[in-house]
Amino acid sequence: MSFGDTRSLVTGDAQQLIRLRDEILATAPVHSVPVARLVVADSPRLAGEDPAHVRALAEVEGSLPPLVVHRGTMRVIDGIARLRAATGKGQSVVAVRYFDGTQQEAALLAVAMNITHGRPLTLEDRTAAALRIFVSHQHWSDRAVALLAGLSATKVAALRRDGAGAQGGRRIGRDGRARPVDAAAGRERARQLLEQNPSASLRQIAREAGISAATVADVRDRLRRGESAVPVRRAVVTADRQVTRRVVAAVPRRPPKTADELTRTVRALHRDPSLRQSEEGRSLLRMLSVCGVFARDRESIAAALPWHCRSQLAELLMDYAQVCQDFAGELNAEPGRAQLHAVGS
Repeated sequence: MSFGDTRSLVTGDAQQLIRLRDEILATAPVHSVPVARLVVADSPRLAGEDPAHVRALAEVEGSLPPLVVHRGTMRVIDGIARLRAATGKGQSVVAVRYFDGTQQEAALLAVAMNITHGRPLTLEDRTAAALRIFVSHQHWSDRAVALLAGLSATKVAALRRDGAGAQGGRRIGRDGRARPVDAAAGRERARQLLEQNPSASLRQIAREAGISAATVADVRDRLRRGESAVPVRRAVVTADRQVTRRVVAAVPRRPPKTADELTRTVRALHRDPSLRQSEEGRSLLRMLSVCGVFARDRESIAAALPWHCRSQLAELLMDYAQVCQDFAGELNAEPGRAQLHAVGS
């Protein structure tokens, strides 16, 4: 199974790869392949396979899920531990599903395969995968890299700021479309071009400014009304986000809390009358209670999820995690404002 005539992942989107991963696991034909033909190389696991995990797989009665193998090189994309277990039991043939894309695509697929099933990649593994994606797909957006590597967009942005990020002024989003990294800069460039050449077409300005023709039309209309090329709200939001990032970066990282510790914190908040007396407060407490159940029972929840919706749920959870992180940054950035809002409501 391959990408066929769809766009290459060098310029395509991460969602395309996630869809392909799910399609391979669900529908790709299964072949019997001699173990001697398979190649183990370039695993996304920095420390290699866990011997205890391999032993546990070897003790499983019945057949294990098929391996995923790159047909052109016979490299194992997913299932190295299962292959080790099979050879340990003396098997000479294993079940395999083939992938027919490029070697670069196979490397990306190896990461995607190990994010949501089997023994998940460690944080170090996922971070290393993100750094490799920066090199091979330098124009992918933070969210596109985050979706594939199993990290938050905030974490990916921090890695990019540390010097591992994309070059140039445009990035490819999860939908495969190229967008300027700084939309405000694109609008300012369009303003300059329109003032220099008022008769230029929208498409010509769009190409030179690196923005869409629709955005150029909006800039032109704003200039005709005597307004700024960059909407005030966009400028304010950009400034707010910069403040939030500085505050979040200034907060020292703490070790993750256990499910029991989180539950105790939520129970303490439930006893706060100032939260219980408003609808917004009660809604927040209900949401936190649900999060507590998830933190406590996430392994059993994950085990019960059907394969076909796991990638969609993973993407949704990462998006919600970003919303929560932004909200937490806002609360840390402006505690006085939050207090005044509570008094005035």
